[in-house]
Amino acid sequence: MKTKLQNIRLLLLDVDGVLTDGSITYTDAGEQVKSFNSKDGLGLRLLMDAGVKVGIVTGRTSGALLHRCANLGIEMIFDGIKNKAESFEAIVRNTGLAPEQIAFVGDDLMDLPAMTRAGLSFTVADAPAEVKDAADMTMNLPGGRGAVRQVCETILKARGDWDRIIARFLS
Repeated sequence: MKTKLQNIRLLLLDVDGVLTDGSITYTDAGEQVKSFNSKDGLGLRLLMDAGVKVGIVTGRTSGALLHRCANLGIEMIFDGIKNKAESFEAIVRNTGLAPEQIAFVGDDLMDLPAMTRAGLSFTVADAPAEVKDAADMTMNLPGGRGAVRQVCETILKARGDWDRIIARFLS
């Protein structure tokens, strides 16, 4: 597992249920409101600073997501996706990365096509059994509540980057 983690060059994430707790709130005007976890955000920034790219593959479109991605510096955004297998294959072609260099974090059935194609797949604690069974690793926190941070730390620790990151914060 450590070798698989060390080979990751791109982390792809679903949004609802992974970066959020899966709740979707609508305003009276019909706008979606999403809540993102700041610890997940720091984990993603640390991962990107260590040279791992991050991308989004989600079935929904949301202005809130675009704002969050801009805030974090995530430029690879595939939203409104109905077929995540096709998106995954397009990402492989466009990046030149092998599937073994890509990890995917999903939380529900529509994520299975991408999860099973990725070199490494993660899921969140509150995912259904079928998704947990398909995942290489299940985080012990639910989506939107720190699971993405755990994924980032797992990759960074396997790469040997974590102690350097901690030292930076302590200095």
